[in-house]
Amino acid sequence: MPDPYDPRIRPPLQPPPPPGPGQVPLPGAPARPPVDPETAGGLTFNVAPAPGTPEAAIKEAGTTETPRAPSDVHVITVIGQVEGHVLLSSQNKTTKYEHVVPQLVAAARSRAVRGVLVVLNTVGGDVEAGLAIAELIRTLPKPTVSLVLGGGHSIGVPIAVAARRSVIAPSATMTIHPIRMSGLVIGVPQTYEYLDKMQDRVVRFVVANSRISEERFRSLMFRTGELARDIGTVLVGPDAVREGLIDEVGGLNRALQLLEELMATEGGGR
Repeated sequence: MPDPYDPRIRPPLQPPPPPGPGQVPLPGAPARPPVDPETAGGLTFNVAPAPGTPEAAIKEAGTTETPRAPSDVHVITVIGQVEGHVLLSSQNKTTKYEHVVPQLVAAARSRAVRGVLVVLNTVGGDVEAGLAIAELIRTLPKPTVSLVLGGGHSIGVPIAVAARRSVIAPSATMTIHPIRMSGLVIGVPQTYEYLDKMQDRVVRFVVANSRISEERFRSLMFRTGELARDIGTVLVGPDAVREGLIDEVGGLNRALQLLEELMATEGGGR
């Protein structure tokens, strides 16, 4: 094995590099004329930006856009059909509760999030999945505001009233109807008892989190003649406010104003 310290096989020593700007040359080293530190010999050098500058933040983010401050409001969207235990067709626009639940938990634990805005445009869907989302919104330890756009039908009603304050657009609607099941239904008394119990869960939740009475809500639920070949009631924005389901009529600006007021009074932090 050759000796690595054998001078015959070691590469010759290279002369020291020329000094940079502001450096003192070594004794005996050739003098070098001053050059631009960014461009020398036709080559461009990448000079690291100073820490704390906008250029440094852009370089760290890996983008050419100016970095923006993160928002203190987390937005949850409930759109299409609320998907529960059964996977719906890919042609359906769905809100998967297994995606919404982690978002709500993360918003509750995040120190950067001070408020949550829930935007609804849903036709309803799975009752248990909708109630699960509504219960999480109701017990969220941060200010919450719901905004109904387009529609907040069926199980979307409990989700809308679960927030501390609720807003509905003037053109939005909310459909109140009894619990319905699709697919194979066994025609035995136990099936109808199960439907009644599930319906009672929805009624109790809506009544406990809004200003409507149980008698009025059930009368709207079982009203005949309002829907073709069905029973129930369709409430337009102002009607939902008059019935006590939603707090007020408004849009995005009003919903954000209410959320700002809640965050100012309640803090919104942990």
